[in-house]
Amino acid sequence: MSAGATPSGGATASAAIDISGLNFRYPAADAPVFSDLSLRIPQGARFGLFGPNGAGKTTLMNLMTGLLSFKEGSIKMLGYEASPRAHAGRGRRLGLRSLFGFVPQEYSFYMELSPWQNLEFYGAWAGLSPAETRRRALPLLEVLGLADVRHQPAHQFSGGMKRRLNLAIGVIHRPRILFLDEPTVGVDVQTAYSIMAYLGELNHTGTTLVYTSHQLDEAERLCNDIALIDQGTILAEGGVHTLLADHHQKDLRGLYLELTGKTYRDA
Repeated sequence: MSAGATPSGGATASAAIDISGLNFRYPAADAPVFSDLSLRIPQGARFGLFGPNGAGKTTLMNLMTGLLSFKEGSIKMLGYEASPRAHAGRGRRLGLRSLFGFVPQEYSFYMELSPWQNLEFYGAWAGLSPAETRRRALPLLEVLGLADVRHQPAHQFSGGMKRRLNLAIGVIHRPRILFLDEPTVGVDVQTAYSIMAYLGELNHTGTTLVYTSHQLDEAERLCNDIALIDQGTILAEGGVHTLLADHHQKDLRGLYLELTGKTYRDA
C-alpha cells in the first residue's frame, strides 16, 4: 500500500484511474474548464486523450498528476484517492509518485546535467535509493540509446535525445501508470518509432499508458481505448475499433473531425 493514499473499495479497484464529478475552474476564468466530469481508465490500457487546442487535455493531466489542485470531485489512482490532501506533505507525495510517472511536453530535466546525473536526481525525487537508481539507470539508458552519452551535458543533445531523456526520467521508478503529453513532438520518424515501440513494451509488462497527442496516425497505432474531449466535455469514450464502427469512420482522424468539427481551432 502506498504511503499517504486513501484506499477506496468496490468496483473502482480494477481501474487505473477513476474520475468522478470533477469540477475545476482557473482563478481568473469566467467559465469552468470541467463541470461534473467523469472518466474511467482501465488498468493495463493504452488510453488516448484527444481534442483540439484548449479542450482541457493538459489541464486534466495536470489535475491527475497533482500539478493543479481541485476542490470538487474525486480522482482515484489504482483505487487510492489522489486528492489535493494526498499530494500534500513529503510522505504523501512520495507515496503517489510511486504510482505514476509523467512525461510532459516540455523538457523536464536540467540541461547542464548529464543523463546519469538527471536520473540520480529524479530517482531520489521519486523515492529510490541511490543504489537502486544506479542499478536501473544504465539498462534504461541502453534501451533508449543514451548509454554512450550518459556523462555528457544534456544541452549538447539533439531534440530526439532530449525526448528520450524526458522519457527515461518519467519511468526510472517503474511506475504503474505513465502519463505522456505529446511524447514525440518535434522528433524524426526513427526516434518517434523507437519511443512508441518502447511504450508498447512498457504496456506489455503491465504499465497503464495515458497518452495525448495531435499525431493521430501514431495514436491509432498505440491506443486501444480513447476519449475525445472538447470544451471540457467528453464527446466520445471507448474502444478505438468500437467507436470507429459506431460512427462509420475508417480512422481516428475521421472520427476526430466528425466530433470536433473542421473549423480553425488554433486561436
